[in-house]
Amino acid sequence: MIIVTHRHGDHWAAIDLVKEKLGAPVFCHEADRAPYAAKVFDTLQDGAEIELGESRVRIIHTPGHTPGSICLLVDGVLISGDTLFPGGPGRSDTPAALQQMVGSITSRLLTLPDETAVYPGHGDNTTIAAAKREHAVFASRQHPADLSGDVTWEG
Repeated sequence: MIIVTHRHGDHWAAIDLVKEKLGAPVFCHEADRAPYAAKVFDTLQDGAEIELGESRVRIIHTPGHTPGSICLLVDGVLISGDTLFPGGPGRSDTPAALQQMVGSITSRLLTLPDETAVYPGHGDNTTIAAAKREHAVFASRQHPADLSGDVTWEG
């Protein structure tokens, strides 16, 4: 099974090759299916659990970066796609999308145990403890109403 965390092209660029080499179906959240509907076998909803050997992968819907952004939680590891990075959230296209993503992060991800490792879709890894510390700086300040784009917690 191939799970794609969101609909941006950089996460789908080689999907046909990956499908061919693995012989596995592609899954994503329903809200991000449309651009790649012909390539998607089925969708995953918030709270779904997938057996992976003796582990279970839990799907966490975290809209904001895209409407169907999801994270995967398995054995103390969060695969965050482009929702959460060291230093801040993923890029947002509008102020409303940023607010939605920050809400997803604070209500769905920062509630995980501090020791949870975070593996984003790009770049370095982090932890929930580090993200909580960084977000506290962001939350302690006022921000312009039109804030969006590449935002950092401490910048």
